[in-house]
Amino acid sequence: MIRKLHTEEALPMNLLLLADPSERLVRDYTTRGTCYVLETEEKVVGVYVLLPTRPDTVELVNVAVDEVYHGQGLGKQLVLHAIQEARQQGYRTIEIGTGNSGVSQLALYQKCGFRMTSIDRDFFLRHYEEPIFENGMQVVDMVRLEIDLI
Repeated sequence: MIRKLHTEEALPMNLLLLADPSERLVRDYTTRGTCYVLETEEKVVGVYVLLPTRPDTVELVNVAVDEVYHGQGLGKQLVLHAIQEARQQGYRTIEIGTGNSGVSQLALYQKCGFRMTSIDRDFFLRHYEEPIFENGMQVVDMVRLEIDLI
């Protein structure tokens, strides 16, 4: 079951930090966005945040699934839920960004209907103090994708 995180609940920081290693940035965008959690057996095992960015546009940030539950389609379930939630809230566009080395994430987002729109060169060098490595390479650029919801 996917639901909004209640205001009195603590952020699932262990999951959020799987997708974004900067606790400072995570705390910043979770205060501006809405956090949704995926529960299985009354345990939070997945998370995403919808963050309004411009009029009629929302960004899907920080999609993460507990590593124990990888390979079960839960990431896709979270992304599809976010798309539907954005549509129901009246947004015209949903955006997402991921690191250049996130091969599985890029495949997942495109399978869910996202199309690549741009590359934000050196994004991870500008916004993160420590280098991030994934799939044996440094994450440097952010690949931006979006879906038109109307």
